Amino acid sequence: MHTLQPKHIKLKEKEISEMLDKFNVSKAQLPKILLSDPALPENCEIGDLIRIERTEKDSDLNKEEKREYFRVVV
Repeated sequence: MHTLQPKHIKLKEKEISEMLDKFNVSKAQLPKILLSDPALPENCEIGDLIRIERTEKDSDLNKEEKREYFRVVV
């Protein structure tokens, strides 16, 4: 993984159900990511849910903020 690339993490079944309940969405409503994407962990399969952790720095406040994004592997 490249140092500038955000961290991609495959979620476990329990984490998936908690996330879907928290945001009240289904997998079909989430954005998609291709299985061929080089950023994905090696053990991913179609239908897996991926959490992308990105750290963004606010230059005005000189503060770092962590954000999470979710994608379904297709």
